[in-house]
Amino acid sequence: MPSRLGWLLLTLALVTGCGRPGEEAAAPVPKKVVVGGATGQELAAEQILRKGNGTEPETLDPHRAEGVTASNVLRDLFEGLVTEAADGALIPGAAESWTISEDGRVYTFRLRANGRWSNGDPVVAEDFVFGLRRSADPATLSEYSAILYPIDSAEAVVNGQLPPEKLGVRAIDERTLEIRLHSPTPYLLGLLTHSSTYPVHRASVEKFGDKFARPGNLVSNGAYRLNAWKVQSHIQLVRNPYYWENDKTTINEVWYYPVENAESELNRYRANEFDMTETVPNRQIPWLRKNLPDELHIAPYLGSYVYGFNTSQPPFKDNVPLRKALALALDRDILVGKITGAGEIASYGWVPPVTGYKNQQPVWATWTQEERNAEARRLYAEAGYSAENPLRVQLLHNTEINHRRLAVAMAAMWRDVLGVETEILNQEWQVFLQTRRTKVDTQVFRYGWVGDYNDPYTFAEILDSKHGLNDMAYDNPRYDELLLQASREADPAARMALLEEAERIMLDDMPVLPIYYYV
Repeated sequence: MPSRLGWLLLTLALVTGCGRPGEEAAAPVPKKVVVGGATGQELAAEQILRKGNGTEPETLDPHRAEGVTASNVLRDLFEGLVTEAADGALIPGAAESWTISEDGRVYTFRLRANGRWSNGDPVVAEDFVFGLRRSADPATLSEYSAILYPIDSAEAVVNGQLPPEKLGVRAIDERTLEIRLHSPTPYLLGLLTHSSTYPVHRASVEKFGDKFARPGNLVSNGAYRLNAWKVQSHIQLVRNPYYWENDKTTINEVWYYPVENAESELNRYRANEFDMTETVPNRQIPWLRKNLPDELHIAPYLGSYVYGFNTSQPPFKDNVPLRKALALALDRDILVGKITGAGEIASYGWVPPVTGYKNQQPVWATWTQEERNAEARRLYAEAGYSAENPLRVQLLHNTEINHRRLAVAMAAMWRDVLGVETEILNQEWQVFLQTRRTKVDTQVFRYGWVGDYNDPYTFAEILDSKHGLNDMAYDNPRYDELLLQASREADPAARMALLEEAERIMLDDMPVLPIYYYV
C-alpha cells in the first residue's frame, strides 16, 4: 500500500453528475492511517505522489493537447518561459528574466544558463523559436493555435497564408529570445504558461515525428520526465535530474491514473491507493464534509460549466428563440443547490469572475424562475414548438457519473416546463471530443472551459468564428470585430469594455447555455 504524503488532499474541479439512491451512505471509514510521522512533518520513506486524473489524456504533445487532464501532466513534464507560484502569481520559469519595450510590443526573455532538457542538452532560445513555430504551423493540427494570435504574423501563419518562419519570434543568441507582438497584449505573460507555448526538443521531433511524445522518445524540460504510459492504467513520471531546480524537488515520482468513475476514484482514495482525486461523486459531498473534513478542499476555479448549441445544424441553426427557451427553463438554483452541492456559483454568463471585468448576464438573470418559465414557453412557441409538436433533442455528455446526473435534471426541467423530449447520450472522452469537433452529429452538448490565463480573453476567444475549439460554430462578425479591437487596445479599461460588449452580444445570441462557475 503506497505511503501517504503529508496532508492528504481531496481536490475538486467539480462537474455535475449522476448518482444512485443511497450514494450518500458511503462505506465505513477504513482503519486510520498514520501520516507524516509523530509530528506530521516527517517525509515518507517513499516519495511517490499518486493522483486520480479523470479522463485519459488525448496526447502528451504540448501543442496538440486540449483537456485539463493532459495539462495536469504537461505542467510536470515541461516548463514555459513563465510559470506560476503556488498562489497563482506569475514567476520566471525557463526564462530567468525579461524586459518589455516601452510600446509594449517587444518582449525579450533571458533564459537560464543552467536550463537543461531531460537528456542533458541545454535549453536554448532556438528551442522556443522552434516550439512556437511548430505550435502555429497548420500542419501540426493544433486546436489551440489561435492562442498565439497576439504574436506578430501568427494569425496569417495559422491560416496558412505565411510560412512558420515569418512568426514574430527570433533567437538573438543562445540565451536571448525575442517575441514581437502586433499590438500591446497585457496578458501575454499569463498566456506563456500555456502548453501551446512550451518548447519541444527539435532533434526528438525530427527523429520520431508524431511519436515523439511517447515513453522512451519524449525529451522534456520540466521537473519530471515521462517513464511509462499504459493507456487506461497509469502515466508514470520520474524526476528529471537535469532540471535546473532539481535540488528543490522532493517528490521522486508522480503517477497519474485515468479514472472516469468518481465513485471508483473515491473508493481508491479511501483505500490509500490515491493521494489526491480529480473529483468526487457530488451526492457524497455531505458525507465527506462530515467524515473527512480535513481532507476535502473546495476553492474557486477559473472555469465555466456550460452546454453548447450546435448553431450550424437544425434545430438550433438560426433559431435564437429556441436556444433562449431552453436556457430560461433551467432552474440553476436547484441544479447547483441540490444536484451539484459543492458551492458552485449559478451562472447566466460565460466569463467567470476576473479582476477588472464586470460579469455580464442577460436581463432575465434577475427574474424569478416562474417569470423565466413563462418567457421560455413564449419563446418555445415562437420557435414553432408546442405540446402537439414537441422538440425532440439529443443531449450529449462525456461519460462520467456527475455529468449524467446533471443531464438527467436538465432533461426533467425541459420536459416539465416546455414538454421537450430529450434523449441523453454519453461517449468516452476522446470520442466525445471528436464528435463535438465535427459539428455534424451534435445538437446540445456539454462544454466546460477552464481559463488558460487570468484574463477574460481566454474565454472570449473560444467563441471567435475562426477558433479551433468553437464547437458551437458560433459566427457573429460584430463579436469577432470586438475581440479584434480588444486584442489591440492598450488601455485596460477600454479593453475590458470591448470584451464586456462582446459578451453581451454573444449572450443575446445564446450559442452556449451557462450553468455554473466551477469550484
